[in-house]
Amino acid sequence: MQSKSFYFLIVFFLYPFLSIAQNDRGTLNHQAMTPAQKLVAQSGEDLLTGNNGEESQTVISGYGQASFQRDNKFENNRVNLDRVVLFVGHQFNRRIALFTELEVEDAKVEGGKPSGTVGMEQAYLKFSLNARQYFVAGLFLPRIGILNENHLPINYNGVERPLVEQFIIPSTWREIGIGYYGQLSTFPLAYSVAVVNGLNAGGFEHGTGLIGGRSEGQLASANNIAFTAALNAYVNNFKFQISGYAGGTVPLTKYQADSLKTISGFFAAPLYLGEADLQYAVGGFAAKILGVYVSYPDAGEINSLYANNSPESMYGAYAELSYDIFKNINSDYTIDKQLIAFARYERLNMNASIPENGIIDGTLDQSHLIVGFNFLPIHNVTIKADIRFTHTGPQNRALLINPPPVILPYQQDNSFINVGVGYSF
Repeated sequence: MQSKSFYFLIVFFLYPFLSIAQNDRGTLNHQAMTPAQKLVAQSGEDLLTGNNGEESQTVISGYGQASFQRDNKFENNRVNLDRVVLFVGHQFNRRIALFTELEVEDAKVEGGKPSGTVGMEQAYLKFSLNARQYFVAGLFLPRIGILNENHLPINYNGVERPLVEQFIIPSTWREIGIGYYGQLSTFPLAYSVAVVNGLNAGGFEHGTGLIGGRSEGQLASANNIAFTAALNAYVNNFKFQISGYAGGTVPLTKYQADSLKTISGFFAAPLYLGEADLQYAVGGFAAKILGVYVSYPDAGEINSLYANNSPESMYGAYAELSYDIFKNINSDYTIDKQLIAFARYERLNMNASIPENGIIDGTLDQSHLIVGFNFLPIHNVTIKADIRFTHTGPQNRALLINPPPVILPYQQDNSFINVGVGYSF
C-alpha cells in the first residue's frame, strides 16, 4: 500500500512539469508589496527570484556574520566568525534558474579537531510554470517559520537568531526533494507544498531538538519521506502564515528493522510539527509573534532503539516588538539609515513531555528576554548589540555522565552580552 501511495505522489508532483512546454509566461512575478511583505530585505539573489532576470545571466551574492559574546555568570568571552555564505545562481532562460549557496560555519574546518563545517545551504533548480507558479527540485529550505527562508543577518533583530527558530525549528533546515509554490491572482494568498527526505532519529541528541536528525543533503536515506506545506496571507500591514511538517524518522530498510525488531516504512515513527506566525509593520514600528509545537508519539520506541532520550513533545513561542528610531527623523544623517530598538521574549521547552523510558531535563525548559539595537548604516550592512537574560529549570544530575571532579554549579539564571556585524549583497 505504501509503495502505491509513493508512486502516486511522484506522479502528482511531476505532472505539472508537462505544462512547461505549453506555457510561456515567464518566472514568478512579485506584485506590489504591503509593508509587512517588505520585512524581507533584498539581495543579489532576488535578481533570479522575481522578474529581474534576463534570458541568461549569472548572479553572485552572499552574506555573513561575526559575533562577540560574554557569559556574565562564568565571566567567559568568545569571538567567532559565525558564517560566511557565497551564493551563485544562473538564469538559463525565462523558465529555468539555478540557485546554490555554499556555507562555511565557524571560520574553518580542520581534520581531527572539533571545528566548523562546510556545506551546501541550498542547491536546486527552479522551473517556472507561469507568472505565479513554480517548482523547485534539489536541496532547498522548506517554508517553515519566519527565519528558515529569510535568515540573512540584516533581516532579523539581535546578534543571535531567535532560539525558538534554532532548536524547535532547526534553521537553516534544508532537505532534498521537490516543492511547488504558487500565489492566487485574485487574493493576496501564497501557498507551498513539498515532499522531502525524512529525518533520521538515530541522529537525535539530547538537548538539541531535531538538529541532529537532518541529513542536509548528505547521503540522505529515501526509505522514509516527509511532507511540508505553508499558507501565507497578506492583509494591509499584516502577514500571517501557518506551516507544517509530517514525516517518518526511521530510515531503516525492512530487513534492518526486522533484525532489530523495530518499525520501518515511509512514515515509521512519524514526527509532526505545526507552526503559526504573524508579522505587522507600519511606519517605523514592527511586531512579530510565532508559536510552534512538535509531537513525537513514538519517542519511547526511538529511545529503546537509539537510547537518545527523545521527548514526546516540544514547543516554543516568541513575541518581538521593534521601532526604527530614524524613521521619523528628518535629517541628512538619517537618510537611508536605520536604528532599530527591539525587545523579544522567547519561551521554549525541548522536553515538554517524555515517554516512560525518558529522563526529564529541567535545563531544557527555558525563557529568554533579549533587548538591544540594530544599526544599519546602509541597507545591506548591520551592526548589532544586545543583552540576553536567560532562565531555565533545575539541572537533573542523573544526566551527568562521568562529571569532572571539580564542576561549577549549574546557573539557572544567567545573562549574555552580544555584539555582532553582518552583511548581505
